[in-house]
Amino acid sequence: MQIQFLGTGAGMPSKLRNTSSIALKLLEECGKIWLFDCGEATQHQILHTTIKPGKINKLFITHLHGDHIFGLPGFLSSRSFLGGNDPLTIYGPKGLEEWVRMTLNVTKTHLTYELHFVEVTEGLLFEDDQFQVYVRQLEHVIPCYGYRIVQKDLPGKLDVEKARQLGVPNGPLLGRLKNGFDVQLENGEVISSEQVVSEPIKGFIVTILGDTRYCEAAIDLAKDADVVIHEATFDEDTTELAAIYGHATNEEAARVAREAGAKQLFMNHISARFLSHDLQRLVQHARETFAESYIVNDFEQYAWRNQTCQLVEKEE
Repeated sequence: MQIQFLGTGAGMPSKLRNTSSIALKLLEECGKIWLFDCGEATQHQILHTTIKPGKINKLFITHLHGDHIFGLPGFLSSRSFLGGNDPLTIYGPKGLEEWVRMTLNVTKTHLTYELHFVEVTEGLLFEDDQFQVYVRQLEHVIPCYGYRIVQKDLPGKLDVEKARQLGVPNGPLLGRLKNGFDVQLENGEVISSEQVVSEPIKGFIVTILGDTRYCEAAIDLAKDADVVIHEATFDEDTTELAAIYGHATNEEAARVAREAGAKQLFMNHISARFLSHDLQRLVQHARETFAESYIVNDFEQYAWRNQTCQLVEKEE
């Protein structure tokens, strides 16, 4: 799993940050990419990465403010031009499907793939053999949702050497043991899977929040998460503005991560009022509340390694 930030700014694009979009790369897990929000010029940002639009099969929208959706029509059209034929499912608030379909209809945009919409409600939104996605409504000035992506536990590792010592020959019996089944040897001895297979490996939990004030729903979504991606539009000097506009400060984002028992906090949706020299101050202040706090930048990519997300210095 890898997380790549395509847009980390707030409200409108700036010279340093584009509008909101995050790619959750699940190429090793299922060969697909999930996109969270699609602000203006997201498709331009993708051009500077190795992301292939055809690999994106799910798109999750947090809310209907322009800096989170104005890139959708262009992305959908380009995905078609580039030969994307696989269906695409878009999850988002009420009104999203109406806006997208009207835009495509008015502009006579023809797509080469099936487009499906799922209107989000709180609770379990999606589940398959590998993942669960949960949703809670956050506290913004319009309906806005956060997503909790849970990877189901992975099978434990098979100790081949130990299995051989117990008399298990190479072949299909090893596969059955790895898949959790007991096997019987030619001499009648039964070898249980538990004897040679380690405990299941815990999957990752990634929480991606839309625009929100500090709220209990955010803490609930972030409970014990490995990574929390939380907006930090304002700082301690602009706390009142944050509350008025339905946003959070860097310190409030850190409080959410701390109270949720999360492992890492990535702060995005950074206001253009903050310049490069301000970022270290914002990070340091957040770390007074939650030590593993970071501000992310456009195009940065983090890879899941050894139960933590680590910055990839050069895109893989």
